Parts: sequence; structure tokens; C-alpha cells
Amino acid sequence: MHADGGGLYLQVTNSKEAGQLNKSWLFRFALKGKERQKGLGSLNAIGLSEARDAAEHCRKLLKEGKDPIKVRDAERAAQQTAKARSVTFEWCATEYMKAHETGWRNAKHRQQWHNTLSTYAYPIIGKLPIDAIDTGLVMQILQPIWTEKNETASRVRGRIETILNWARVNGHRTAENPARWQGHLNHLLPARGKVHKVENHPALPWEQIPEFMVELRQQEGLAAKALEFVILTGSRSGEARGIPWEGEINAADKVWTVPAHRMKREREHRVPLTSPAVAVIEYMRGVRQNDYVFPGDKADDPLSDMALTEVIRRMNEARKKAGQPVWVDPKQRNREVVPHGFRSSFRDWVDEATSFPDWLAEAALAHAKGDKVEAAYKRGDALAKRRKLMEAWAEFCGGSVAAKEAAVDTPASHDALQPGL
Repeated sequence: MHADGGGLYLQVTNSKEAGQLNKSWLFRFALKGKERQKGLGSLNAIGLSEARDAAEHCRKLLKEGKDPIKVRDAERAAQQTAKARSVTFEWCATEYMKAHETGWRNAKHRQQWHNTLSTYAYPIIGKLPIDAIDTGLVMQILQPIWTEKNETASRVRGRIETILNWARVNGHRTAENPARWQGHLNHLLPARGKVHKVENHPALPWEQIPEFMVELRQQEGLAAKALEFVILTGSRSGEARGIPWEGEINAADKVWTVPAHRMKREREHRVPLTSPAVAVIEYMRGVRQNDYVFPGDKADDPLSDMALTEVIRRMNEARKKAGQPVWVDPKQRNREVVPHGFRSSFRDWVDEATSFPDWLAEAALAHAKGDKVEAAYKRGDALAKRRKLMEAWAEFCGGSVAAKEAAVDTPASHDALQPGL
């Protein structure tokens, strides 16, 4: 320890590296009868003149009755606060999405995050410091859309809450989360159930499925084949459209294995493939265009969701021109049926026209509700039982209307087909 005077010292210690010395400046002082020392920096970074100026500053603080160490700590805290305040909500949102989007199920989910935040959150709070976001600002975002676009508003709220939680964990904000629902926004906004009536997807009455399938199989284009496959397997549109040629289809065993990351419940789901479903796959193999069984317009993309909806719209347009009744759901104010609704058609068919147990239908749809369905997956024997169910469904879908009416012993009804809709 070498004294320069006025409390300034050069401290020399041995380095961990052989033959090396560490040299640093210290300011030693006594405060309230207690000796203390404050580091001023390394000799490599601070010369003698700068060290003397720093020591002089410390002596001035002592004359003012201030502790140089506490003053330094307060200055550092202020710098950290200023840095945190310079971090904006949009920056935090971007960083959060970078860190998590690889674990999201699909590109559409990632795009929804970007789109909803860009549309509703960024115009109001995007450029504001993350620590400045409060309840009033969150309400400015949510109130205009809470009633008219409640589902979207609810998702925006949840995403803002998640980003603010991320910011707090990373030290960018300290306040409570103003976007949390329970115990906070639930006192300011009506519950979703009071402003948003959930409606099921329009579904075709199961009695009309055979006639629909006859017409569907007459349609041209790959989207019609994809819709046929969706109906035969009882799958979700996104699961079917995203099938790659490699890794999921086992042609020998007639099994389609959807990996967990592509399933809504994030659990692997095996689908038994019936002969008509395999025939669709083989047809698509003959017209293969890219890495997806059902290719989209772009070279590396799967078929779009709207492509399947457009098939039904074209079928209905043709029916209108021919003066025939169109395909609608009579329980949904005669709304035009959609691809996802065929899962409901399948479910109703199981209940009303077969003796297959309820839990097996739920397992086929990958709903996994209830102990029996969970147990079926654990036992590993549900696939064989589900194969029999799907074969019966394929048989029902595949024949003439009259033959299928006789098979289920249920009269067909055309009351649900509304002409000229």
C-alpha cells in the first residue's frame, strides 16, 4: 500500500497469474469513528491525476457530511433506473418473442402475436418506457375493443400481461402488473362470458355427410382432397394441412402420428388411416409438389386454411346456380358449414347412429376428456378400437345416401338444407 496523501493510496497485490501484479487506487477515510475505503479504479484505467481528482471529490463529500460510498451506490442505482426507463414496451415485446417463438406451435401463432400487438398495443404504449405502463394505459388499449372484439381483446390483454411479467423478471420494471385479470382488471371490465357468446363452428348434420362426400369427391383441386382427408380422419384442419411427407405417415401400418408440437393439447396423437384416407395420401403422392402432403401455392408452404373453406363455398355457389339447397348448419342460423364443423358432425354421428362408447369418440378427436380417455391412452390399446370406429365412419361417408340410411336405420332429413342461402 503506497500513500499519495489526502487519503489516496495505490494498492499493489499479487495477481493469480504468475509474475503479475494488480495495481488499483483506493480512497481511505474515517466516518463516525469507523475506517472505510472506496475503490477508485485500476491504475491501468485511471492515472495519477484522475485518481487525485477522485480523491478530492471524496474529501468534499466528507466535508458535506456525506458518505462517498453511499453516494457512489446511489449514483449507480440512478443510472440503472434511467437505463430501465429507456427500455420500451415494444423492445421488451420483441425480446420476449425472440426468446419464446421457437417453442410456439406454428408460424400462424407467431404472426398473431406480432399482428395483435402491432395493431392494438404499440400505437399506445409501444414507445413508452416499460416501467411507465400503468392501468390507465392498459385500459386505453382494451376498452375500445373489449365488447366488439372480445376474443381478440382478451388475447391482447394476456400478451401484455406476459410481456410485463417478463420485463419485471428481467429487472426492467418494478411495479405490479397492470394487465393482470384476477383482482385487478376484472373489477374494471365485464367478464368475457357477459360480452362474448361462444358459438360452435357451423357443422353439417351427420345425416347429410354421405351426400356431401359424393359431391366433394367430384370437386377438382388439391384442397378438395385435403378436406376429404380432414373429414375421414376427424382431424383439425391445421393438423392435416401440416403433414410432411417424411416422419408422420406410416403407410405400412396405416397410421398417421401427429407430433405433440403440432397438437392443440401438445400431446402426440396417433390416427388410424382407413382405406379411403390412404387413397387420398396415395393420390397426393402422385402429384407431390413440395415437402407437404397438401402443398400450398408457395414452394415451401402447406395448403392454407382458407383453401378448404373455399371448397365448400364453391360447392354452395354451384348449388345456388342450380337452384339446389346449400350446405348449412340449421342449429347455427343456417350459417354455411366450415371445415372444423365436420368434427362435430362426426361426434353427433357416433352418439346418434352407433353404439361406440362416448370416450372412444373423444379419443378419436384428441379431446382427451375424462378418466377413461386418459386411461385408454396410457394402456396403449385405444388405437385398435379407434380404427374400428374410423372404418365405420369411412364406410358411412363413402356409400350412397340410401345405403347409409339403411345402415344406420335412421331416415335422412333435408330440412336443414336451405335453398338459395
